[in-house]
Amino acid sequence: MIRLEIIANHSVEENILEELHNLSVGAFYTKFPGVLGVGSSGPRMGDAVWPEENFVLVIWCERPEAAVIERAVARVKEKFPDEGMKVFKLNDAPPQQVYLPPPPIQSPPAQPPSTPPVTERSAAVDPFAPTFAPPPAEKWKADDKPLGIESENS
Repeated sequence: MIRLEIIANHSVEENILEELHNLSVGAFYTKFPGVLGVGSSGPRMGDAVWPEENFVLVIWCERPEAAVIERAVARVKEKFPDEGMKVFKLNDAPPQQVYLPPPPIQSPPAQPPSTPPVTERSAAVDPFAPTFAPPPAEKWKADDKPLGIESENS
């Protein structure tokens, strides 16, 4: 397998894709639009100073198809010699598929213990009463004041 990376000015994207389509190559690719960087054709930063942007096509293919794709990009380069476009090739990468194990089987969550049946409550129990107790009164001192309030004597 060969990995091709075509990096080119966004202005020639349609021309490259059309040429690949006409030659019936590069049908499966990954496209990264709006790529910024600096190459031999100058900066492509997508800003007011350097407004142009590039795109990248990554294509995995066999050697004969890679040769046709390289010629297709060269044809587009002949038509637009001032536009930046490059083809980078990684040769003979062994075909490998990474094995991803299936996710672990999760056991169902443990069932909470069953609650005892509800029985009638006595009238003296208030179901809406708070379940916490306020701090004892002796912990509060007369000179304690809320945060953020200053007294004239401070």
